[in-house]
Amino acid sequence: MHTLLVYQSLWAMERRRPDGVEWTLDEKLKLIRDAGFDGAGVRFFDRDYVREVTGFLRAHGMSWQAQCYPRSVDELKPIIEHVQEFGADHINLQADVRPYTLAECIPYIEGWQRLADDAGIALHIETHRDRMTTDLYFTLHLLDQFPDLKLTADLSHYVVGREFAWPVSEENHALMHRIIDNAWGFHGRVASREQIQLPLAFPQHRKWVELFMQWWEYGFRSWHRRAPDDAVLTFLCELGPPEYAMTGADGHELSDRWQEAGVMKDGVRALWARCQPDKTVQQIAAAA
Repeated sequence: MHTLLVYQSLWAMERRRPDGVEWTLDEKLKLIRDAGFDGAGVRFFDRDYVREVTGFLRAHGMSWQAQCYPRSVDELKPIIEHVQEFGADHINLQADVRPYTLAECIPYIEGWQRLADDAGIALHIETHRDRMTTDLYFTLHLLDQFPDLKLTADLSHYVVGREFAWPVSEENHALMHRIIDNAWGFHGRVASREQIQLPLAFPQHRKWVELFMQWWEYGFRSWHRRAPDDAVLTFLCELGPPEYAMTGADGHELSDRWQEAGVMKDGVRALWARCQPDKTVQQIAAAA
């Protein structure tokens, strides 16, 4: 049976308010637990930090994904060691390198994948600006070279990076579907062609929210067709602090990101429920 786990990003719990008020780590973790998230996205650099965070999550029956940003193949090794010690459902890798050619990417992808395969750990490459995957077309060329590459699809970066006009063209939908068809996890944020992170409840942003919900629905249905019966899909709510979040002249955010994360969580779970494969179709396919 397929399972969806909705996580909250710990990075997205940073407030960065003008008055300097921040939640403690314990407060952040309790908020995530009490809000009903299944787990968290955790930066996996510092062993003591990882031990504290995963200890809390494990004690409360929650899970996590391991976030990392290696600049070389070898920089993935300590992340793998931490995952082997503390666990994670997968490693989410932002490739913090900017090769000019596809050929220059190959040693990185093959090296990271070899390390993860040898350790028996699932590895997803995140689509993200200012990383190897910064450009939509370049990432599609990567998929031509590595058709089985598992992506974490953060679609917001391509909407901004390519400045998709409204309404989004069929050509651009098709390009995004190619990315989504290689997605084995999602990071949740809604962008417009000029802004990486929109307040979700503002009426002028509704069309963009609906667009992303359509893409996530396509992604859930695509993943259902590709994934093994016992597979788990993760969706990380990742509404980041300023300067991801829009702020006013006083430096305060225009909306409540934490409240919005809860709305996103509930909306994504409702979407997942609508995307469950028809059991009759599954049974016929299994018997064929």
